[in-house]
Amino acid sequence: MTDLLFPHGGYRKMKSFQIAELVYDVTVRFCDRYINKRSRTHDQMVQAARSGVQNIAEGSQDSATSKKIELKLTTWHVAVWKS
Repeated sequence: MTDLLFPHGGYRKMKSFQIAELVYDVTVRFCDRYINKRSRTHDQMVQAARSGVQNIAEGSQDSATSKKIELKLTTWHVAVWKS
């Protein structure tokens, strides 16, 4: 049954994740260089960039979990239907 599911951690190979990491890195460098580190703007920009990376990772994990649950429910339904 687990052969039908994608392995966890596959999101790191996705272009969207790689670009989000690049955006995060560039945002941190930009903020460190041009925005006062103690300012609210600096914190908000870095947190927003970090959120983009984190949302892709969490979404990928949620997707894998949903597929696993869907597969279990489908298998259960078929087993009940046949009995």
